[in-house]
Amino acid sequence: MRKTKNFTYFILSLICFTAISQIWGCASIQHPTGGPRDSVAPIILNESPKNFTTNFKGDKINIEFDEFFKLTNEFKEISVSPAMEKNPIFKTKKKTLNISFQEPLQDSTTYTINFGKAIADYNEGIALKNYMYVLSTGSKIDSLSISGTVLNTLTKEPVLDATVFLLPLNQDTLFGKKRASLFTSTDSSGNYSLKYLKAGTYNIYALKEEGGDKIYNSTNELIGFLNQPIVLSKDTADIGLEIFKELPKNFRVTDRKIEKDGRITFVFNRQLSNPELKIVTPAELDNNKITEFSAMKDSAYLWTQSMDFDSISIAIHDDKISLDTVLIRRSKRDTYNKALTITDNVSSSRLKPGSDVALILSAPVKSIDGKKFALLQDSIPVAGLRVSRDSASTRKIYLKYPWKDERKYIVNIGEGGFTGTFGGTIKDYTAQFTKDVPENYGEMSLVVTVPDTSKSYLIQVLSEQDKIITQSSVSRSRTLSYPLLSIGRYYIRAIYDENRNGKWDTGNVKEKIQPEEVWNYDKEISLRANFEIEEPIVIPKLK
Repeated sequence: MRKTKNFTYFILSLICFTAISQIWGCASIQHPTGGPRDSVAPIILNESPKNFTTNFKGDKINIEFDEFFKLTNEFKEISVSPAMEKNPIFKTKKKTLNISFQEPLQDSTTYTINFGKAIADYNEGIALKNYMYVLSTGSKIDSLSISGTVLNTLTKEPVLDATVFLLPLNQDTLFGKKRASLFTSTDSSGNYSLKYLKAGTYNIYALKEEGGDKIYNSTNELIGFLNQPIVLSKDTADIGLEIFKELPKNFRVTDRKIEKDGRITFVFNRQLSNPELKIVTPAELDNNKITEFSAMKDSAYLWTQSMDFDSISIAIHDDKISLDTVLIRRSKRDTYNKALTITDNVSSSRLKPGSDVALILSAPVKSIDGKKFALLQDSIPVAGLRVSRDSASTRKIYLKYPWKDERKYIVNIGEGGFTGTFGGTIKDYTAQFTKDVPENYGEMSLVVTVPDTSKSYLIQVLSEQDKIITQSSVSRSRTLSYPLLSIGRYYIRAIYDENRNGKWDTGNVKEKIQPEEVWNYDKEISLRANFEIEEPIVIPKLK
């Protein structure tokens, strides 16, 4: 009997425990989610004295916001115009910004404090962009304005967050040395507006920078300008600026190193015309060296007969003019693996119609052993594979054969099939592919009409990624045909090649030279498989 009561008590206790657990589970305390993420910049509630105050006599300004905020990059973002010997002191106190002037203000003068993107909400960093506080120590506020748009020179796309700044003509020598006090930034449509300006003559610039200091101090930044100053006597609109990258004035080797396979690589800060490398020391290595420059001639490879040196000194020339001499050191303990590796032009295991297999080796090739080559067509060995060198490259090899549509091929090159000029061989290489058919490609014809037959134009076909697929030079109206293009979307660009050198020439801000003009065809060309398209391209005459 006692056992039965105990068992009944156990069952009742278990039921009660389970019920209580479920109740507590339903009412369990959850961690707060924090609510929706703040995506709004701080809002101004009060300004004391009011913005656009005239006859200002004090030395302090207080600005109250609707939330806690912070100042970011204060010294880069905030500017005062006209410039002051001692910048005001900016202090945050809870939700209020206190501004204290450290020197007397000039009489009858409009002062503008441009906060750029300095004021941001405390948690998420959402910036209050281009907020300006304006006051006058006289009876009126300067009220002139300049507005316009900033575009990229090549793409003609609007530029977001470009800095547009003005320099009074008598202060233009400060360009590139000191931050301008009159500036603003562009919106997503590339639009800008500079307000509360006084009458005068200004130079105007647009800058897309790296460091955020609002000073043009690197040719990696994009710059734009007008050739002539703006004489500001009334509100001025539609001032268009186009930004571009300058060529560096001074040549510099940005990278140089000895790779693990013994190849010496160089990267330059600009494109060269007719470059040349010369080994200064050890001088005996110069006669047998092999050099190769990239298509843009902004980088180079160098191979030497021996790596038995502590250091190597290499002179760089362009058009027979000495540019620089660099020294590269190595440790005697460094070893190099000179085994050759291969890359090819077979994309997605499909060989483009009308093409041969092109092999690029990692180092110059001294000899080819044809006995190491084997070709299978639909798994059956076939003869007739021809191997030839590229006349312009010591590393490029072609495999030629009467490839047949939709047949499956396997190319095998055994160990020792290629031997490097300065040592090393390939271990083994196999490529499997099918010869593609023309029906998988499209054909595009551009019927080009030029505005002036005395001038030259470069017609570029661009991919969706803005990569140049092909370029043609024309000086008369003609049809350009591009057979066997991969399916996809293409864009057309025309460059007004004023100096007929076959390339787009950029500008120079100090010499007031604008880049060569560019025109982008405003229609996207969509190319389908086994499809021919003819597109009229009428290049407009320059204004």
